[in-house]
Amino acid sequence: MEKWDRRFMSLTEEVGTWASCLRRKVGAIIVRDKRVMATGYNGAPAGIRSCMERGECLREKMGIPSGTRHEFCFAAHAEQNAIIQAAKYGVNIDGSTLYCTHQPCVICAKMIINAGVKRVVYKEGYPDDFSMQLFEEAGTLVEKYEEEEEDE
Repeated sequence: MEKWDRRFMSLTEEVGTWASCLRRKVGAIIVRDKRVMATGYNGAPAGIRSCMERGECLREKMGIPSGTRHEFCFAAHAEQNAIIQAAKYGVNIDGSTLYCTHQPCVICAKMIINAGVKRVVYKEGYPDDFSMQLFEEAGTLVEKYEEEEEDE
């Protein structure tokens, strides 16, 4: 699966460039049977101005450290947006794999578990150990993606 993991992680990183967050660019895609089922990036809900549009990050303005007080942010997380997109368009993601540029937070972990995602592959860490505890207890396979050196 390594070749496919590399392809999907590359796509996830591209989706992350669409983020409207000033603090962090996060992308997520949900895949089943080597098919992309949904995509998501961190950004404000429809009809809500993003931090980019406002010209400032609410969390930075309030001095909120990363990994805490998620409710003080205009953006929905990439994983949330991917799950919401699947639900909105009636796409079944039960048994899927979620690729994400960053380790999911605890709020996203709960949604991922309840959506029936069976595997999570992420690239960058995130300061939220509780999410990893939930994944372990739920039996969700979580893998940190490590890029392999290309043979010359």
